Amino acid sequence: MDASGGTSSAAIEAQARLHHQWLLGLQLMVSTREGPAAVGEWMFRLFRRQHHDKFLSSFAKLGLEGLPPAVACARYHVLSNGVGGVRVEYMEEGPKKAWVRFRHPRWMYDGAVICGIPIEASRGFLRGWYAQNGVSLGNPRLGFVCVSEDMSGQFGLCGYFIEEERDLAEDERLRFAPGERPPPFDPAAQPAPPAEQWSEERLARAGRNYAVEYCRNGVRELAGVLGRARAVELGRLSARLIGLQEYPRLAAAVGGEDAGPHEAAAFLAAIFAGMGDEAQVEIEGERAVIRHDGLRVARGIEGEDRADLLACWTELWRGAVASHRAFIDVEARVEGDGLRWTLSPAA
Repeated sequence: MDASGGTSSAAIEAQARLHHQWLLGLQLMVSTREGPAAVGEWMFRLFRRQHHDKFLSSFAKLGLEGLPPAVACARYHVLSNGVGGVRVEYMEEGPKKAWVRFRHPRWMYDGAVICGIPIEASRGFLRGWYAQNGVSLGNPRLGFVCVSEDMSGQFGLCGYFIEEERDLAEDERLRFAPGERPPPFDPAAQPAPPAEQWSEERLARAGRNYAVEYCRNGVRELAGVLGRARAVELGRLSARLIGLQEYPRLAAAVGGEDAGPHEAAAFLAAIFAGMGDEAQVEIEGERAVIRHDGLRVARGIEGEDRADLLACWTELWRGAVASHRAFIDVEARVEGDGLRWTLSPAA
């Protein structure tokens, strides 16, 4: 099983899907166990953090500097989501009004998940990110008008950024106008990231990082809503279930074999390469030990936040190993800046 070359790209794509599915699973778990208000507040906090982390810092990378604010914001959402594999269409009415329309299937509510997420989740991320764009740009006249939402049964998430003639109050930065419709879509006017900066390989890594970043920040922000103990409880359970469910696809991506501890360890080492991590397998009799360094998922996160995130993230891989036909015990413990995994036949 070779984790380099062609297999590496498959492993990157598999990691992108895995973390995407974990985000969806955790949203469903919070929605069904804690209720609409909790998932709405969580999405608000998560998207506000993502906004502060990514919005202004990405303008130069996406070639948006110097554009009118409404145009720059709409193009930002088309380009940044497109880099993550999310289809968004752009319609510009003028320098002070530009539309975005997310097309189906929706990445954030993939498949049947769209039927289980309450509208509060959508309202949360609109408040967390879209209503904050004008504030971050230092333009108090800039707002967002939402004309359609996914859970409403209309035509999906759609709206426009608009620069008004007066300063907007806080509760005016996000408005709803369900009777409005976007202008016709012109494919020739669709913005694209600078080709010389965004190779196919870089786009693949960006798609993975897009999903991983939601999980990294999602666990931290969920703790602020539910408390650390409950956030970790739901984070671990959802991760384990997703690992169990996704193992066959992960194994297919890297040539994994459904057998014993040695094969499971080889699978983990190969799939960890899809994160850009380093993983060395050592065989000790019937056991296999993996020395796992790099840990992209936890880079830049320290203290309790790091401990909580790793407590949840390692359950993805416990679940994947538990999906094997053979019963295998998995121990994962922190060793320096990495992890030491021990896989052995179940007692």
